[in-house]
Amino acid sequence: MTSTTGTQGIDALVGTREIASPEAMEALGEEMGRMLRPGDMVVLTGPLGAGKTTLTRGIGRGLNVRGPIQSPTFVLARTHPSLDGGAPLVHVDAYRLGSAAELDDLDIDFDGSVVIVEWGRGLVDGIRDHWWDVELEREWHGRGVDNACGTIGHEADLDADTPRLVKITRRGPAR
Repeated sequence: MTSTTGTQGIDALVGTREIASPEAMEALGEEMGRMLRPGDMVVLTGPLGAGKTTLTRGIGRGLNVRGPIQSPTFVLARTHPSLDGGAPLVHVDAYRLGSAAELDDLDIDFDGSVVIVEWGRGLVDGIRDHWWDVELEREWHGRGVDNACGTIGHEADLDADTPRLVKITRRGPAR
């Protein structure tokens, strides 16, 4: 599949910024949502608690879709229809997927939707001609535990108001 959208999507937001709170992360998402169009895809990468779902909640508000927006971990993908005739939001959790073929097998309307893929780095090549990669880093300041096994300690600390670093990069051919 290829994207045929002629919009600039979130190109104006490409770069790195520090986000101070969950409310600011959601506000960034809302700004992104107002800029995204059908056919656009955003890949979110970051550790547990970095703000991927919070950012997606804001994107959903910017797109004016039906909620609530929650992590689709157990269902793999959730579609949130538009409340005003715009593009639906498809929110994918690709953590358990092993390849782009498995992502493609979800039968998502990539051309008619705005697609947000958590944990999708390395899985979207060939699905779209271009997409935006959003990397979220959380500052630990000695709080919480996040390891390769997915074990978390001090879960309340994962949502604490510690700054996040958000880097937005455009992937795929230049326009």
